[in-house]
Amino acid sequence: MSRVIRWFIGVDMVLVVIAWLWDRTDWLLNTQIAFFSSALVLAASMFSYSQMVYSRLSDGNVIPDNERDALEKIEDPYDLYGEDTAEVTQAIKDAIKEEKQRIKQHRRSLTQVLKDSRASLSFIRLGAYLLLFVGFFYLSKSQWLHIPSYLVGLTLPIVIMLGTLMSQKEEIHETGL
Repeated sequence: MSRVIRWFIGVDMVLVVIAWLWDRTDWLLNTQIAFFSSALVLAASMFSYSQMVYSRLSDGNVIPDNERDALEKIEDPYDLYGEDTAEVTQAIKDAIKEEKQRIKQHRRSLTQVLKDSRASLSFIRLGAYLLLFVGFFYLSKSQWLHIPSYLVGLTLPIVIMLGTLMSQKEEIHETGL
């Protein structure tokens, strides 16, 4: 996480220097408001999701490695493209009945759904989005809104976060952890 913060500070300083050299106050104001609010949204999202993961781990709610993930179940509900699949010999009607029974068995309670939605509804994350909207509307109402510079400031934290996460992923694969 410290690598991401260093990149955020470094790129933000470059934005400030560029706006200062060009003597563009509108660029400085737009990029700073957008950059700060976008970085705050990303940080709040990462924090809330990490808290959700830690709480699941502490509760012992861990999905086994041999179980397919939700996206895979949606894309291939009958595991037709799995590695160890046999020929599908069951009739389509039987498969549909079986799937309906399985869905009924795995229905989640309201408390389980609320537990999982805590990350998306955390106050930190909602506050960061509120700051993003307030900053945009402030610039719009005060006639300072300059869309290209705002989009630059909004996009750079996302690019930085993706870049650092991808480089960490490559480092993990190279070290074999």
